[in-house]
Amino acid sequence: MGKITGFLEFDRKVEQYAPVKERVKNYKEFTIPLKEKELKEQGARCMDCGVPFCHSGCPLGNLIPDFNDAVYRAKWEKAADILHATNNFPEFTGRLCPAPCEEACVLGINEDPVSIENIEKNIVETAFKKGWVVPKPPEIRTGKKVAVIGSGPAGLAAAQQLNRAGHLVTVYERDERPGGLLRFGIPDFKMEKHIIDRRLKILEDEGIVFSCGVHVGVTIKATDLRKKFDAIVLTGGATVRRPLPIEGSDLKGVVQAMDFLAQNNRRVGGIKIEGEEIMATKKHVVVIGGGDTGSDCIGTSFRQGAKTVSNFEIMPMPTTDRPEDQPWPFWPMRLRTSSSHKEGAERFFSISTKRFIGDTEGNLTGLVTSEVEWVHAPGKRPELKEVEGTEKQWKCDLALLALGFTGSEMTLAEQLGVTADNRSNIQASEKDYKTNVPGVYAAGDQRRGQSLIVWAISEGRQAAHHVDAYLMGESYLPLKGEGDLPRI
Repeated sequence: MGKITGFLEFDRKVEQYAPVKERVKNYKEFTIPLKEKELKEQGARCMDCGVPFCHSGCPLGNLIPDFNDAVYRAKWEKAADILHATNNFPEFTGRLCPAPCEEACVLGINEDPVSIENIEKNIVETAFKKGWVVPKPPEIRTGKKVAVIGSGPAGLAAAQQLNRAGHLVTVYERDERPGGLLRFGIPDFKMEKHIIDRRLKILEDEGIVFSCGVHVGVTIKATDLRKKFDAIVLTGGATVRRPLPIEGSDLKGVVQAMDFLAQNNRRVGGIKIEGEEIMATKKHVVVIGGGDTGSDCIGTSFRQGAKTVSNFEIMPMPTTDRPEDQPWPFWPMRLRTSSSHKEGAERFFSISTKRFIGDTEGNLTGLVTSEVEWVHAPGKRPELKEVEGTEKQWKCDLALLALGFTGSEMTLAEQLGVTADNRSNIQASEKDYKTNVPGVYAAGDQRRGQSLIVWAISEGRQAAHHVDAYLMGESYLPLKGEGDLPRI
């Protein structure tokens, strides 16, 4: 695959960023694309490794060596066909996936891995630019009707696959526009929303119906859905935010990260904002939580004109190298520094917020922290202990809670009689994605809990296969890594 000696001749290259002073002035994407010659060289780095472990690292089973080789040989349309065979939305994953495939790359054992994610992004962007991504409505309709609840990546993938099988698919979304967290969670500087809209146009032209502003389980009852549709796919995501139940958490200025991000995305998108505005302008911002959502809050805060931005993480600072107990090809918990971190945020690890401080009018003015350590004992869960004498007070006008999600809202599931686990994830096996209620399926974060976009798309695709088999007796929709490859 690629050039036999390519990995010896070419170093890894990825897209560079526009300077910080320029990019924080707006919400546009700020990566600087590689030239075609450079992309071909990156494809050439893909080794003839015998067993491509990138396949096991990718939940979608993308045929990575195949499209790398096609890029190296400048066969871009072939590369696009290969990529779309297993991934419905590579323009999303090429921007947002943390690339577990690269951590599993054989070349990555002792050299920099192949820049798979960047190659993927450039393949699909070339395909859109050349007009190769076009609607492909099914030639025959089955007459079966399927409701997909939620229009995030899992729901969109399930909808497109089921539509390809000839079923009549309606996607219900409680927000004003489709996209789920892609639209109202991911900042525009990571993915501008016209990227979503151009794909939605394809899906609509293929025959998928989107019904937005409809909160299923509230504005439409489950009994009505059961009467109208032959199958239901629950892909509502993990939307219950983890709280921080400490003193002062009710002060004005203590805000859930997703409320902050969703409101700003509406502002950027020209959508009317309901309720009081949340702005970081001229404020001392503390982002509590060190994951992707926290990083998104950092970048957004800088673009709103925050005075300072600090990032607190309760876990110890990871190493930049792969930890010894997380060997290749497994996903390592190493230190990751995002573009937002590089815009000026100060990061603090092994720190716990003890209480928030407010003024007499209920406004947040500061917070108190202490340093913590994790005590490990054989056969026991790590225990968190406060380090005595490390209490510190911080000035803070806006605290953004980016602490993850604890499960999904269960209103619709309860109406349907669907069972959930103790974390309010809907119970459905990866074997067939069936719930305990016949004809009702679940996929994505609503089934597995908070996870990656690539897992959401993968689960949507897999669930669609089993829904199709339930409706028709058998299914020709592909399972993981299969893909309906055209003759190329």
